[in-house]
Amino acid sequence: MTTPDLTVTVGGLTLANPVLAASGTFGYGLDLDDLCPPERLGGIVTKGLSPEPRAGAPMPRIAETACGMLNAIGLENIGVEAFCREKLPVLRERGVTVIVNVFGASSGQYRDVIERCEAAGGIAGYELNVSCPNVSSGGMEFGHDPALLEELTRLCRDATVKPLWVKLSPNAPDLIATAQAAAAGGADALSLINTLRGMAIDPYRRRPELARTFGGLSGPAVMPVALRMVYEVHRALPGVPLVGLGGIETGLDAVRFMLAGASAVQVGTATFRRPDAMLRIIEELEAYCRETKTSRVASLTGALEEI
Repeated sequence: MTTPDLTVTVGGLTLANPVLAASGTFGYGLDLDDLCPPERLGGIVTKGLSPEPRAGAPMPRIAETACGMLNAIGLENIGVEAFCREKLPVLRERGVTVIVNVFGASSGQYRDVIERCEAAGGIAGYELNVSCPNVSSGGMEFGHDPALLEELTRLCRDATVKPLWVKLSPNAPDLIATAQAAAAGGADALSLINTLRGMAIDPYRRRPELARTFGGLSGPAVMPVALRMVYEVHRALPGVPLVGLGGIETGLDAVRFMLAGASAVQVGTATFRRPDAMLRIIEELEAYCRETKTSRVASLTGALEEI
């Protein structure tokens, strides 16, 4: 067959392929440039940006677990001003599709980050982080309260005409309610899932392995949960595009998320073990399409056959 068409459209944003780097796992897009050039990906979701630089959580901040890892980075970042001045021009020159992950301690801070990026130009879209489980304020409050989430999404929607994604929390009391709230507020797409809240204990020191005690669990261990949530949200809101993430390591994993309802996927923890993981996933996804005579990868979205 001819070369499969890997292009996908997610909430008005067309991507060359459905594989993106997940926020917080690929830096600002150029950290792994020699092993995974960002322009070869469908896009990158930047490390979360706040109005001012943020130091993050104390060490230790990462702990390996069975089939995954825990992190409590605490959203450390260089701040939106430094990103727009130092990082964005290079990404723009390279033709990278850049989705800026946005967070803040208040709704006004979310809006401030978007407005600064709008002034800089070269941004393809935004992803609101309302679901980080390892910070003390902001984020989780919005992601767990549908009314607050709808209000925040609408405020950010008014700040840009570019695609606006909302990253949902698997820890929310009612995932469908928060998904509906984000959509009602004007989100063009939903990213799910963020990490699951967990902890690790050192039995010899008899202390938590993370300085903050709790952290976000990611990696293959969370994929069954992520698949279930993507499937449920797709069935509840069939017209809302979804971006699936949670433990993706292979092209077949990406296919699984797309069959469950995702239009695209994000890859994170896999890059810690193999920095070129996303390039391999794209190759495997194309090979799957050839093997199954799938001419357009976009046709996989929601194509799961019920038992």
